[in-house]
Amino acid sequence: MATPLLSGLFSSLPLAVQMGRLMPSGPFRILLRTTGHKLRPPRPSQFTPAIRHRQDALLARGAAGPHQLATVRLEARAGPVPTIVLGGFVPDATEAVFLLRGMLLRAGSLYCFNYPRRGFSSDLLYAQLSDLVDELNLRHGRPPVILAISFGAGLLLEWLKRGRRQENRPNLRGLVLVSPVACVEDLLPPEAARPSTLLGRALKPYLEAGSAVDPRLVEKSRTIFQKMFEAGAQNKETLRTVLGRTELQHLRSAVREAIQQIDFQGACERVQSLKQLEAPATDAGTAAQPLADVPTLILYAEKEDAVLAEHSPTRRLLAHTPEAWFPQGEHRLVTSSQRNPVQHASLIFHGADFQPPIAQFYGRLKSRKARQAA
Repeated sequence: MATPLLSGLFSSLPLAVQMGRLMPSGPFRILLRTTGHKLRPPRPSQFTPAIRHRQDALLARGAAGPHQLATVRLEARAGPVPTIVLGGFVPDATEAVFLLRGMLLRAGSLYCFNYPRRGFSSDLLYAQLSDLVDELNLRHGRPPVILAISFGAGLLLEWLKRGRRQENRPNLRGLVLVSPVACVEDLLPPEAARPSTLLGRALKPYLEAGSAVDPRLVEKSRTIFQKMFEAGAQNKETLRTVLGRTELQHLRSAVREAIQQIDFQGACERVQSLKQLEAPATDAGTAAQPLADVPTLILYAEKEDAVLAEHSPTRRLLAHTPEAWFPQGEHRLVTSSQRNPVQHASLIFHGADFQPPIAQFYGRLKSRKARQAA
């Protein structure tokens, strides 16, 4: 239970700040978060599903192995809108939403899919995701929001396409897609002789090598992903308004651990899953058959060119005609409140810029539920 001092502190804040729609100053925001963590430390636990029909069937017929199961971390809350998080290649989903955690938990429970280190199976991930969505609907009566980041958004889109093909659409409350990467062409234009981005240079050797991937590529990939994270972590101006010293140490340690523990098979299978995703142009009948008719927020950063190709087909569709896939879709460009431009999927170092549109989206979902219940 919060102390009287903390309760008084929160009650004195403007309502818009309490709802996350206006962000307090950086040092004050860090103080609020770290004080809250001391009173109620983050304790995500490993989630054990009660419904696992699809994943068990897949494992039973040998289509995937137990080492390819994602670990789902749960922070349980009583709110009406649970959130499922699908992260990118790195960091883990738990760390990716570190700064959004408090806002998401005010809506309901938080389920983070952390991908396995020593393998990866998109089929198994889709089975786990379907089982969890069923469990939240059937056992708790709470359709979830799925928040998917970068590569995770590509997995989400493919999962929705499969549901559309099978005429078995999941019951969801809403969707949030952050800097979606839904096909290789989003990162590497087919006509480009040389990748123009750091991530493109990391992935191209895997894509060209086929089954004969040189194991030494994994070490090069680790170096590139570590550089990408440290580029943000070394920006002292941004850090002063985002993270406390202890928080930064925690995130650095967690991200480094994830990067170092992904082995050769895990890296190859993640890239193979990306390679299997279809570009939007090959998705026939898109306009006539939306992927999901639920409120959908699509967020791209103002500076995506360090990761995304200039003519990314997924961005072209979602930024200009989001209604083709999502009739209730809304596209927003996330810009910086500071001098540092917002980078691709930068929920850690630009969390203060991503949080307002996401908080507003959740506020509309809860208002809509209240109107429907009245």
